[in-house]
Amino acid sequence: MASEKTDLHSRVSTGMSGLDNILGGGLDPDRLYLVEGTPGSGKTTLALQFLLDGVRGNEKVLYITLSESEPELRLVAERHGWSLDGVSIFQLVPPEASHGPDHEVTLFHPSEVELGETTKMIFEQVRRNEPVRVVFDSLSEMRLLAQNSLRYRRQILALKHFFAGRKCTVLLLDDLSSRAEDLQLHSIAHGVISLEQVALDYGADRRRLRVMKMRGIPFRGGYHDFKIEHGGLSIFPRLIAAEHHKEFHEEPISSGCEGLDALLGGGLHRGTSALLIGGAGVGKSTVALAYAVAAAERGEHAIFFAFDEGLGTIFARADSLGVALRGHVTTGRLAVQQIDPAEMSPGEFVALVRETVEKRNVRVVVIDSLNGYLNAMPNEKFLILQMHELLSYLDQLGVVTILVLAQHGLMGPMQSPLDISYLSDTVIMLRYFEADGLVRRALSVVKKRSGAHEHWIREFRLAQGGLQVGPPLNQFRGIFTGTPTYVGETKPLMSNGEDAANT
Repeated sequence: MASEKTDLHSRVSTGMSGLDNILGGGLDPDRLYLVEGTPGSGKTTLALQFLLDGVRGNEKVLYITLSESEPELRLVAERHGWSLDGVSIFQLVPPEASHGPDHEVTLFHPSEVELGETTKMIFEQVRRNEPVRVVFDSLSEMRLLAQNSLRYRRQILALKHFFAGRKCTVLLLDDLSSRAEDLQLHSIAHGVISLEQVALDYGADRRRLRVMKMRGIPFRGGYHDFKIEHGGLSIFPRLIAAEHHKEFHEEPISSGCEGLDALLGGGLHRGTSALLIGGAGVGKSTVALAYAVAAAERGEHAIFFAFDEGLGTIFARADSLGVALRGHVTTGRLAVQQIDPAEMSPGEFVALVRETVEKRNVRVVVIDSLNGYLNAMPNEKFLILQMHELLSYLDQLGVVTILVLAQHGLMGPMQSPLDISYLSDTVIMLRYFEADGLVRRALSVVKKRSGAHEHWIREFRLAQGGLQVGPPLNQFRGIFTGTPTYVGETKPLMSNGEDAANT
């Protein structure tokens, strides 16, 4: 344990908490690392954050640039709200630019002279500054000067050996201008971090990061979403649910509606997830909102993530039902946050959920709906895997998670855009049916892992004051088909009052 603490204490922070988390504490000092990515993926921003973290620690830092000018670097820093005071910038001037127009090289090939002079100038600048952190931007210029892979590899090895004796932590930036992946460069570097920028058919570009190699450092593998915003890179480490656990009482919580609680055998249990599934407008969001409001009334914190509806619509529905949503939002017990899936990556959303749960002690999380969340994912299978990790994480912290999923259709056979019911501990089905010339609503609990529940199908209504659940519809057959058959003598239906809300 002591050796582990010593090892972590000797790590070099990247200046980004998310990347440090992925690396298990940071980079090994006095090593050479490769940061690669296409132009615009965020390499320069990452490099500047790395150097500025050194400046905050009173370290000497050096930015060697062959591709961007010093004014361009200062403009990048200015737009992020940074000052480059304390950062030494060495703008490497190509050797041919310092020669007069009549200068000619007759004994050597120009590339041999240029590469040798360039390397010499770099070494001289490093000896003069004696930096602890160095960024070299970029290797594509060195590759062009070398002209062949053998000379290029020799120069990179020369850089590595030079820096190895000077106690420098070095980032080499590469814009992947070569046609094939440079595996030789990967073998030389102590670690390799790859940045990607992915253009979707609609919405903002997605950026993700992957640690491809890190010698002697146990790191979090796979892809991690990140974004470039004012202040630099915000990196969202991939969630691993097994790393999080908290003791809690597995007690049921109330929805605020006695009929629904009875249907669920007392309520939803802490540390479980519930899936509300049904057609558009049947009342899924209202049922989910009831749990969030009930949590606030108990003095707990809850959050409602709205993927599909605007805040105005949600508040208007609550007002029509007489639910005190606005009051709980004002007190801070309940938060309603609108999510734009076209602008937010799944990794960022997971990080947002984690922040609310860990910092605000949120006990009820509502995601409305999975259809909107699905639109944030490029591939359905990744949604299911990421949702599995998120639900496992929330379950282990004792949070009640309520998921809303809209089916396609209104009556008759209905289809779901994805099957995620096996991930949920409880599945509540809501359906329309017709009786006496009126469109009515029915609900039933079709699955509950955490305890017993009723198997009746009950009618429910969205009335002033909230959700109302009626008696069992035990004299009908085919309720969930949308066209039930009456087989009894007296119809146990609720009064013919109109609903106060339609969702």
